[in-house]
Formats: sequence, structure tokens, C-alpha cells
Amino acid sequence: MVIDHICFAVKDLKEGIAYWERVFGYTPKTGMVINTLQKVKVVFLKKDNSLEIKLIEPLEDNVSLVNFVNRGGGFHHICFRCNQIDEGVKELKEKGLITLVPPQPGEAFNNNKIAFLLAKYGINIELIDTAERAELLT
Repeated sequence: MVIDHICFAVKDLKEGIAYWERVFGYTPKTGMVINTLQKVKVVFLKKDNSLEIKLIEPLEDNVSLVNFVNRGGGFHHICFRCNQIDEGVKELKEKGLITLVPPQPGEAFNNNKIAFLLAKYGINIELIDTAERAELLT
């Protein structure tokens, strides 16, 4: 498994993108995608020789994430890419991680499966087995 991206929850995607551009020099890699299952708006940011950053903005019915961003938001999860998601979830569960969301389609990844697990120290892990991104900018 390798780190694919790091995700931050923000109250407003446009404001979050502007901040990451101005402060850290990241630019959008994708347009905004609405992930209906996770109830978030998603955008990926890129920078040469750096990990991708994913920003998420909650949809209004995602109450726990709305509450989180209203308290300032911030780090949400780290995403690892593996070779095969079902095997990756099984391996991590065997190592003591707790499945929060079993593999399901992720609209930000062209409906390739994503899963969420909880690691020690309260670290939220997203697991994917694709490098695809929806709504790539040209």
C-alpha cells in the first residue's frame, strides 16, 4: 500500500481551493464532484513532486461533517492505494483496523470502489485500488 492523498474537510470548497493555492501553491486537478454516498463535494488538488490533496465540503444533510467544519474543519483522512480493495480491507481488518464503510462506489474515483477504516489513534483511513479521478481538468 502507498499513500495516495491526504484529505481535509472545509466549509467551502472555493475558499479551500483559494487557500491551498495562495499558501501552498496547489492547483485544482479535478473539477468538483458530488459524492452522494459520502454526502460530500470533492475536489483534488495537485502540485509537482507532492502528494495530492483532497478537499471535501459536506452536503447539508451530512450533519457530523457539517458540525466538524463549523468547528474549523481540517484533517479528515489519509488515503492508501492498494492492489485490490477487497483484499486490502481484509488485510487491514486482520491487523486490527475497524471497517467504517465497506467497499462501495466512489463518484470521485469514477465509481471505483472505496472503503473507510478506523486505525489506531483515531486515524480515519480511506482505501482505494485505483489512480482514476473523476472530472479531470484539461
